[in-house]
Amino acid sequence: MLLKLNKLAIYAWGVLFYNIGVIVWGAYVRSSRSGDGCGSHWPDCNGEIIPTAPELKTIIEFTHRLTSGLALLMVVVLLVWSHRFFQKKHPARLGAKLSMLFMLLEAAVGAAIVLFSLVADNASIARAMFMSVHLVNTFLLLGTLTLTAWWASGGQMIRLGVKPLLTVGLLFSLIGVTLLGASGAVAALGDTLFPSQTLEQALKSDLSATAHFLIRLRILHPFIAVITVGFSIALVIFTLLQYQTSSWAKGFSLAYVGLSSLQIILGLINVYLLAPTWLQLVHLLVADLVWISLVLATANILIADWQTSLEPQAEYLRQKPISVT
Repeated sequence: MLLKLNKLAIYAWGVLFYNIGVIVWGAYVRSSRSGDGCGSHWPDCNGEIIPTAPELKTIIEFTHRLTSGLALLMVVVLLVWSHRFFQKKHPARLGAKLSMLFMLLEAAVGAAIVLFSLVADNASIARAMFMSVHLVNTFLLLGTLTLTAWWASGGQMIRLGVKPLLTVGLLFSLIGVTLLGASGAVAALGDTLFPSQTLEQALKSDLSATAHFLIRLRILHPFIAVITVGFSIALVIFTLLQYQTSSWAKGFSLAYVGLSSLQIILGLINVYLLAPTWLQLVHLLVADLVWISLVLATANILIADWQTSLEPQAEYLRQKPISVT
């Protein structure tokens, strides 16, 4: 079945994908150690509104600020447009409100990172904590933008009471993938600040009791990945085999399985190649797509119009056809 891609829906999807680009560019700011390109000044840059004699790292950081500011304005437009386009209680209006909330929090966390000088070569616990919070909020922002675009396209509202145990399992999967992303942000920070020259050196550092805490924390990321991805993939496959779901739920679920598998492979390659910048950016991009596919799969599984495939076929045939529009 086709989506209702009205102008607002097209714009909402555009806002989502634009924000993915902003997020990836933000990762380049971190990996290139350009986060102090504007000093500890915010919202101005080294005391200037527009840098007059910028260094390369200033250009990189200032560009990120400009693209982030545009992202904020785009979400403001999305919020206003959705409230003018849809009636009260339409889920897209709720999604736009939540997107605005997390966008403001995203700006606040980014400003705090700059003002507290948690950039460039800073290897403190505070920076690791802020990086984790930043990633969690980023995922929440992407999740709400995804739902806004989906609901604006005609997707059904989520019904958490449809299957309680399945709902809990999917929520655990969402939380697990979010924590996985947070641990990945810390691991990427360790790779940037303490690069290894050889794979053997990297593995020894991970297990060394005297290594910096950012290096020792890197080992947690693959363990969290195996547990989280294994559980969520098993749950998604079980759902597809056990229940009669919509074609959208099947498609997004299979997309999640495929992207998660690709992400595991990229993670192994990242370790083998000692985390080059380009691969860190690809890894983050796929992580965002994994998250979006899981959000869409969950949103389409937890809707009202579906029946268990274990019920008698005659009973199932009497049910209303599944619709997502």
